[in-house]
Amino acid sequence: MASVGHRGSCCVPLSFRWAPSALLWLEGRKKEVHSLTCCQLSSPGRLLDYSAHMEGQIWFLPRSLQLTGFQAYKLRVTHLYQLKQHNILASVGEDEEGINPLVKIWNLEKRDGGNPLCTRIFPAIPGTEPTVVSCLTVHENLNFMAIGFTDGSVTLNKGDITRDRHSKTQILHKGNYPVTGLAFRQAGKTTHLFVVTTENVQSYIVSGKDYPRVELDTHGCGLRCSALSDPSQDLQFIVAGDECVYLYQPDERGPCFAFEGHKLIAHWFRGYLVIVSRDRKVSPKSEFTSRDSQSSDKQILNIYDLCNKFIAYSAVFEDVVDVLAEWGSLYVLTRDGRVHALQEKDTQTKLEMLFKKNLFEMAINLAKSQHLDSDGLAQIFMQYGDHLYSKGNHDGAVQQYIRTIGKLEPSYVIRKFLDAQRIHNLTAYLQTLHRQSLANADHTTLLLNCYTKLKDSSKLEEFIKTKSESEVHFDVETAIKVLRQAGYYSHALYLAENHAHHEWYLKIQLEDIKNYQEALRYIGKLPFEQAESNMKRYGKILMHHIPEQTTQLLKGLCTDYQPSLEGRGDREVPGCRANSEEFIPIFANNPRELKAFLEHMSEVQPDSPQGIYDTLLELRLQNWAHEKDPQVKEKLHAEAISLLKSGRFCDVFDKALVLCQMHDFQDGVLYLYEQGKLFQQIMHYHMQHEQYRQVVAVCERHGEQEPSLWEQALSYFARKEEDCKEYVAAVLKHIENKNLMPPLLVVQTLAHNSTATLSVIRDYLVQKLQKQSQQIAQDELRVRRYREETTRIRQEIQELKASPKIFQKTKCSICNSALELPSVHFLCGHSFHQHCFESYSESDADCPTCLPENRKVMDMIRAQEQKRDLHDQFQHQLKCSNDSFSVIADYFGRGVFNKLTLLTDPPTARLTASLEAGLQRDLLMHSRRGT
Repeated sequence: MASVGHRGSCCVPLSFRWAPSALLWLEGRKKEVHSLTCCQLSSPGRLLDYSAHMEGQIWFLPRSLQLTGFQAYKLRVTHLYQLKQHNILASVGEDEEGINPLVKIWNLEKRDGGNPLCTRIFPAIPGTEPTVVSCLTVHENLNFMAIGFTDGSVTLNKGDITRDRHSKTQILHKGNYPVTGLAFRQAGKTTHLFVVTTENVQSYIVSGKDYPRVELDTHGCGLRCSALSDPSQDLQFIVAGDECVYLYQPDERGPCFAFEGHKLIAHWFRGYLVIVSRDRKVSPKSEFTSRDSQSSDKQILNIYDLCNKFIAYSAVFEDVVDVLAEWGSLYVLTRDGRVHALQEKDTQTKLEMLFKKNLFEMAINLAKSQHLDSDGLAQIFMQYGDHLYSKGNHDGAVQQYIRTIGKLEPSYVIRKFLDAQRIHNLTAYLQTLHRQSLANADHTTLLLNCYTKLKDSSKLEEFIKTKSESEVHFDVETAIKVLRQAGYYSHALYLAENHAHHEWYLKIQLEDIKNYQEALRYIGKLPFEQAESNMKRYGKILMHHIPEQTTQLLKGLCTDYQPSLEGRGDREVPGCRANSEEFIPIFANNPRELKAFLEHMSEVQPDSPQGIYDTLLELRLQNWAHEKDPQVKEKLHAEAISLLKSGRFCDVFDKALVLCQMHDFQDGVLYLYEQGKLFQQIMHYHMQHEQYRQVVAVCERHGEQEPSLWEQALSYFARKEEDCKEYVAAVLKHIENKNLMPPLLVVQTLAHNSTATLSVIRDYLVQKLQKQSQQIAQDELRVRRYREETTRIRQEIQELKASPKIFQKTKCSICNSALELPSVHFLCGHSFHQHCFESYSESDADCPTCLPENRKVMDMIRAQEQKRDLHDQFQHQLKCSNDSFSVIADYFGRGVFNKLTLLTDPPTARLTASLEAGLQRDLLMHSRRGT
């Protein structure tokens, strides 16, 4: 059997793609078949037409195989052409003896006396010279019909071929060689006509004017050896010569295929080229030959798949009349009256047969040509890969497995190539998996491990250094982890920096490479939020190794942060700043840098968090406490006092006080006491240090605000065994001027001092006695006056009760006008016009003139009664209540009791026991006076 080849390439002959179907017998029609002159298909799915030589009849063979016919010509029918899109049949035949062929157009849908309607009849001869019709073709749009003749001429009928009025016939071509084939080809609005003779191939453009001609080749073919392919082969014109089969475009020759044998019939069917040829060599055994026909003329029918380049079917037939395609099958008509039906096998059956023969490449081409879905193709690729793998062709196998990506589970392939000797194949597969963005983190890890095992740095760089973010086909974080673990730090850093994995970049720089300068530079070009978070995470490490640079970055981060010029993106909007208090722990072991940072923040940003000032105060106090140089110590002292006086510790007074006390910073303690109005603490401080003059000075400055300071000062000096007469005299003078203590209490207080003689308080006692004597005289005078007033009032009351009251007022007490009737008189002696009284009085029983004074007296009386009642009520509740403290607290809340001044305990325990006892006594005495 001849093999099909394309420009020297050969294809494998296969016979599995076509299977012979039921054998169709034309019973009683062998004679007609022997005299058959032409065959043609009717409209798809309807009829199989053929014409017999005898009596000029046209016969119809339907699917039921019941022959029907009608008389088309009186003598014979020579050519038929059935249009595919219209139920129109064109025929050429003879009604008279001689060479005078007629063309008849039949409308098979209309009837004329039971026969199809003949819509047009015209002579086929192009001129006056008689010639024989050799071929016929009609365009599907019914506007073109071409007829070829044995004398080499071709006529073109342009216009509606079904009507004489709208049709025009002209000679298109004249030549010296018989025309053996014609075919119309439509490309857009251009219509081409292929003309083939026994010696050449030409094409014409018949849709325009002048009909330009192109000669395509200088060799032709015999009758029925040309055909037009379908769109799968770009509607090429096929010419089957004895040596090759040529394919033509309207303007050039296309590929050719070398098929041996003398070609008898060429036909195109559903993407296949069907060739019937006569071969003198040994022919394949035919399924259709019988034992009694071995002496007949045997012909070979080959079905070629030009796309996939192999012979789909080959068989031997005896004397083939024609090959027809209808009802989805291919029919072969032979002279012995038989019709052989060939049916194409389904795609799956074809593939299974190819698999059995291990022809996987051919199976793949077949599946593609049959438009098999991607899942089916992936299955073929997998089987092909398995086959190659079993044969030891691992390189070829992995190429097939690569084609299954997206359909086949990657683990199926990976397990096959996990062997170290197959690492190259595994790498190729994993690379493709990543390029198609179908890899997961495990695949990325495996691929990078393959690169590192192979030590293929170039491939590794090619893999990770993608051009843009959209080209990344792997999990970046996983790649960074693997590269870091394998020691490829530069590659890991490249990935981390280009894909904004800042944490990984800094981890590698700080933990692996120890490049602290580069890490700090990288943080400095990050956006604000990321720079802040990374400084909180890595600030201690950076401060330990590069403190000065780290401090500078922190200063910028906490004031007005701007990424460095190397940073990507636009510059930050001014105003982004971090909370400086949160970075204080970073300076744990760097007090010098901490002080510089805190001072910078306090100067640049006065509104810095309170923690900045608290830490700065503590740091200055520590430096002051540990400093030995007097000059430096004095400078640090001034700085600490200046910070305390800055006003930043008003809301955290207690914290600042504790810091000063911890570091024994007395000036700061005294300043804070004074700012917090803790005058007693100031006095206690001076008492502890026996600073007598300062004690008196404190009393003089703050005694107006807190008078008890004088009493405490007197008690303090009274317990001193030293000679403190000067200070005692000053205190007594102030106590006397302000009358702060009873004289007896003063004497009792000074009685504890053995050095204080009577001369110390003589002047005080004399002055006090003189003032008391004067007070007694004033009180006695006031008592006499009150008694006299009381006696007078009692007499008036008695007179009012026993004697008549004469009203002799002549003027109104309100308007001071002459009193007229009606008038109103009161026992107090005031008289009023009635209209004046009604206008100004608030009550009919009260005198408008005396009412304000009387109301004051009544209010005082009611207040005394209410106070007396409140006292009684308080005593009663106090006796009856189970929780006396809650009762007292309730009355304190109402403001019933006078305010008590309580003395707090001294801040230290350095006071002597006698001083503590004296303070307790003073507190008790003061409390008694308050109650």
